[in-house]
Amino acid sequence: MTRRELEIALLASRSLASRDIAARLTLSTRTVDNHLQRVYAKLGITDRRDLAGLLEGPGRSRG
Repeated sequence: MTRRELEIALLASRSLASRDIAARLTLSTRTVDNHLQRVYAKLGITDRRDLAGLLEGPGRSRG
């Protein structure tokens, strides 16, 4: 995973919308969504819920 993909994945796993991530990183929403699709493919997952579960990992609690 590239550094930018990881950055976007971490923000997405915290429930930020693509448009909010895009604004924060000065990217287009489409670029954010494209990065997320590549992340999902690399990790073998299909959505942000799966992403949050992976990035949270065992032993880490929410909130």
